[in-house]
Amino acid sequence: QVQLVESGGGLVQAGGSLRLSCAASGRTLSRNAMGWFRQAPGKEREFVAANMWSGGTTYYADSVKGRFTISRDNAKTTLYLQMNSLKPEDTAVYYCAADPSGGTRTYEYNYWGQGTQVTVSS
Repeated sequence: QVQLVESGGGLVQAGGSLRLSCAASGRTLSRNAMGWFRQAPGKEREFVAANMWSGGTTYYADSVKGRFTISRDNAKTTLYLQMNSLKPEDTAVYYCAADPSGGTRTYEYNYWGQGTQVTVSS
């Protein structure tokens, strides 16, 4: 079992930056893929970024490529999402997810955090 707790969300102006953290407990993350997803009001949850445990390969949604960076610290069981050049359309609840078989789709993840709100004002 894995427990995930996100933090770091908040209100920021367009063009600003935020760093989200996801603290994991209950089991080592080293053999889990981990990802960030987001859900805006009235929309489905969508993929943002993922980090594979094997080889450390990362994937990004086209909408955030070049602006967001996913990283993890296995020793501290923490996942990060550095978000730069934020846009109003990035406003959403951001969720951390983990699973040994995780990829870029929500159904590939069995473990989810409770989410953290990110609001970008124009």
